[in-house]
Amino acid sequence: MYQSHWGIEQSPFRSCLDPQFFYASPTHDEALARLHFLVEQRHRLGLLLGPAGSGKSLLLEIFARQCAAAGCAVANVNLLGVEPEELLAELASQLQRDGGSVLSVSALWRILTDRLVELRYEQRPVVVLLDDAECALAASADTVIRLARHHPSPEMRLTLVLAAEQAGVRSLGHRLLDLAELRIDVEPWAPSDTGEFLAASLRKAGCRSEVFDEPAVSRMHELAGGLPRRVARLADLALAAGAGAELRQIDAGVIDSVHSELCV
Repeated sequence: MYQSHWGIEQSPFRSCLDPQFFYASPTHDEALARLHFLVEQRHRLGLLLGPAGSGKSLLLEIFARQCAAAGCAVANVNLLGVEPEELLAELASQLQRDGGSVLSVSALWRILTDRLVELRYEQRPVVVLLDDAECALAASADTVIRLARHHPSPEMRLTLVLAAEQAGVRSLGHRLLDLAELRIDVEPWAPSDTGEFLAASLRKAGCRSEVFDEPAVSRMHELAGGLPRRVARLADLALAAGAGAELRQIDAGVIDSVHSELCV
C-alpha cells in the first residue's frame, strides 16, 4: 500500500463512486442544479447524458442524498439487465413498501402505485433515478415508460431521471425520448478541473505535499480525455508506482508508464 509513503490516511482515488471524494467541477455543479430544477418544477422525466466515466453515477448518488435530506422519497436503481419484476420490487422497497414474495408484474405495479398515492397525499416529491438506462431490457424500458405516464397531473410530484451514455441514447427508443423534458449533458473536465480534483482529493486524504508536478497533471488530463474515472485510475496507479520507486514527486514520465496498465 502506498499511503505511508505519501503520508496519507486513505487511498483518495480508489473508488470514483465515493461521495466523500466528489469534486464539484463546473459541469457537475451545473448538472446538479438542473436536476434540482427538474424536481422543483415538477417535471416528469429528464435525461442525464455523458460519456462513460464522466461521473454520472456519482452525480446520481450525490443528488439522491440531497433529495432525501430535503424530504423527498428517493429510489436509485441501475437498469443493467434488470427484469420488470426486479425493477418494480426494488422501486417499491426503496420507497418503503415491501412487495414480500409477490412475483407478478401486475401485483408489484399495484403495490408501487399504491405507495405513490400515499406519497402524493403526504405531498412528498418522489424522485426515481435510473442509471445505465441505455442497457435496460426492452420490457423494463416499457415499465419505465408506464411509470413516466402514471398519473400525469401536477399533484403527483414524480420525477424520473434516466442516466445514459451519449453514444447509446438512441437505444432508449423514441417513446422514452419523446417524454423527456430536459436533457442534462455532463461534459469532460477542463485541464484546471483535473488539477483541482487531484489536489482536493489528496488534501481530503491528509496529504500536505504537492504529489503531481504540472506536466504530470497535464499529461494525465490528456491521456484521460478529462474523464473523471480515467483520471482517478491513472492517479491511483501513479501513486502506487511512485511509492514503489520511492519518488517524492510524480512527473509525466510516471504517468506515461502507468497508462499502459489501463484498459482504455
